[in-house]
Parts: sequence; C-alpha cells; structure tokens
Amino acid sequence: MSKKSLLRWLKEGQINIPAVLLSQYKDMKINESELVLLLHVMSFIEKGNDFPTPVELSSTMTITAAECTNILRRLIQMGFIEIIDGYSNDGIRFEKYSLDPLWEKLISSFLLQEKQTETNVQRQEEKDIYTCFEQEFGRPLSPFECETLAMWMDEDQHGTVIIKAALREAVISGKLNFRYIDRILFEWKKNGIKTLEQAKNHGRKFRQYQKGRPKEEQGNSEPLPFYNWLDK
Repeated sequence: MSKKSLLRWLKEGQINIPAVLLSQYKDMKINESELVLLLHVMSFIEKGNDFPTPVELSSTMTITAAECTNILRRLIQMGFIEIIDGYSNDGIRFEKYSLDPLWEKLISSFLLQEKQTETNVQRQEEKDIYTCFEQEFGRPLSPFECETLAMWMDEDQHGTVIIKAALREAVISGKLNFRYIDRILFEWKKNGIKTLEQAKNHGRKFRQYQKGRPKEEQGNSEPLPFYNWLDK
C-alpha cells in the first residue's frame, strides 16, 4: 500500500460508536438495517455533512435510495432522528439531522436496564435471606415471621447483609428467635450501624467497654451480645 493510499485511509476518519448502542439496539426495537443506516448518518455528520441525502447514504450501503428513504422516515417516526432547520449567519436556510433523540432514548434504555438488574438482584437477595432464615431455624417461617422479616427490609430499611449478621449473632448466642434478632437490629440502627465493618467496630468497642467494667456490673446487666464472628 502506497503512502498516498494510507493518507486517504487516514483522512476517512473514524467514528466512535458507544458499545451500549450495540447492546441495547434490539431492546430499543431497532433492526440491523436501521442500525447500519444510523451509523452511516453518524459517519456523514462526523465528516461535516449534517444532512446526507438518501442517494448519498445508499451509495455507502447495499440498499437503494428508496429503501434508505423508507428507513429514514421510519427512524424519524420512531423518534430516533430529528430534522432541524434554521438559518445560518449568512441568512441561508439549512436542514440537518440530529441524533440527540437517539442518545436520549439510549440513555433511558440503559438506565431502565440497570434499574431492572438492581431490582432482580434485590429480589434474589431477599429470596436468599428467607432461605437463610429457614435453614437456621430448621423449618419454614410462619406468616408472622415472614411479615416481620419483610418489615425489617421495607419499613426499617435494614440491608440484607445486616439482617444476616443479626441472625448470625442470634445463632452464636443460642437465642434463635425473632424477638432477639429484632433487639439486635434495633440496637445497631440506634448506633447507625449499616455495614459489616461498622458492626465489627461496634463489637470491638463494646467488648473493650465490657472488659473495663467491674465484674459485679457485668453480672447484673444483660447487654446485647456482640461476638467477634466477623473475624471468622
């Protein structure tokens, strides 16, 4: 290949295609012909032609100008392309394609998928925590226990990690009942504990406090247990 050929190749330039467009176009109801035409419109815009004609578009594709016209019309109707008209500083009227609607829809589609993924993860975590409780209790949860567990997550806004931590505390303490777990969660929420690391630090401080108290006081009080199970 000659230097002139390489120079022409470089002058062709390149277009940046968001990877999310390739992963989302199917969900956005865009078919392959429409996607390729959109990419060609992007390419023309990058090269300074903001309003390529169907003839110009078809010259770079394997479809006719009439087919390009139909696809363009369909993309406009679907709200992926917008035609903007106006006047230049010289008073010359112009028209150009805008792909802003495409990017806006792409962002919305991406955020919707992210939200759906988060919802699915949350549902799976909630399902897992019910299973975790049933395994520790060795039986199916009663309707009241299921309601209490849901209340901890929905009303009290306890994370599943913290609820599992409180369950583990109850198991180690040999006090496996919902009332005891609720007391632990209440104590942790009062102290602003929302993560495992915070629970670990709180447990360490509690034990240091307990060591510094007289034995008589330790025997008379019934504090909530904080075992160092997080280190295991």
